[in-house]
Amino acid sequence: MRTSVRPPNEAAGTRSVTALLTAVMGVSMVQLFLIGALGPRLVGAGVPRAVLGLTTTAGFGIAAALSFTAGRWVDRLGARRCLVALLVIAAAALALISVSGGPWTLLLAVALGGLPQALANPATNKVILAVVEPTRRGAVTGWKQSGVQLGALAAGLPLAAVAAWAGWRGAVAVSAAIALLIAVWAVRALPPDPVRTDSRHPGAPPGSGVAVLAFFSFLLGCAIAAVNTYLSLYGAQRLGLSPVVAGWLVAVLGVTGVAGRVGWARRAGRVSRADALLAPLAAGACVAALLLFASGNVSLLVWAGAAVVGVFAVAANAVSMVAVIRRADPRTAGRDSALVSSGFFAGFAAGPPLFGVVVDAAGYGPAWLLVAGEFAAAAVVAVPAWFGSRASA
Repeated sequence: MRTSVRPPNEAAGTRSVTALLTAVMGVSMVQLFLIGALGPRLVGAGVPRAVLGLTTTAGFGIAAALSFTAGRWVDRLGARRCLVALLVIAAAALALISVSGGPWTLLLAVALGGLPQALANPATNKVILAVVEPTRRGAVTGWKQSGVQLGALAAGLPLAAVAAWAGWRGAVAVSAAIALLIAVWAVRALPPDPVRTDSRHPGAPPGSGVAVLAFFSFLLGCAIAAVNTYLSLYGAQRLGLSPVVAGWLVAVLGVTGVAGRVGWARRAGRVSRADALLAPLAAGACVAALLLFASGNVSLLVWAGAAVVGVFAVAANAVSMVAVIRRADPRTAGRDSALVSSGFFAGFAAGPPLFGVVVDAAGYGPAWLLVAGEFAAAAVVAVPAWFGSRASA
């Protein structure tokens, strides 16, 4: 029996692009993860706790607002140019954080870092369409989306260790240098962008499918951001876990998120309609939120809830990106990716404050039910795609 084997140079090229795009996604978000990981040191250096809380809203709020135009920049200027630009801007934002002398400088740096966040998905998705063969796009998308979780891991382990040796400013400066090195890698590894053309009218307006994916991503982002922000605090305040053990909950979420994104995105690349997976994934995430709710009575369930959120909810974001790539016109892939990302970023900006209001008013139990409701609403939004896939089977 004959088996098809890709040429070694083609396989190596795909692995190199995958590694590069994964690194880019990690860099695009690392400033917020660093601020979280270095929070105690920042507060000790005089940064108010309220300002630390504002960084997430500021970063994702700016990213959501800029996403409406960032996708068009990618379509007009080219993915390679925008990828290098986002890495340079990320390095500038990190450098500004490292020399910040007060809370307003910190918030300005985080706001500047919103631009790389806005550019990341449009630029990386467009690179995938340009240089990755169709049968590999799902797997590559899953790995590059996992770069966000790997960025969190880098902020929490090696960069935190650098901070213990060189101070928090030194750790952030090292991150800025790494971003510049990845920019050089991108210049050398990616093919030149096509010759620029007049793209003021780059094709048809976004279809209803893109709007549905954006709304789905908003609901998904609201729920995931609430879990990311409050899971460790819930473990410490409500379940009596030590701060170290409560932090392990976030680690479980991150590890299972990487596995979920890679596995489900690979699966999405092989089915006829990637968006048909979104409703089951959101339904699984709803079950995870109910496990978190039940952990108030059976504390061990919090570990299962954290793992299931990673496997289903975090993975759903990667699958939505596969769906965008599968349906996009290459000329407008940046725009469509940015619109879906803007929904996700808006959800990340809105979800934690809403969760916090419910916790203050009624406790963690109703707040986890709110998260379950957001996941359930996302599943309902995605149900038509699931039925469509059944009808065409």
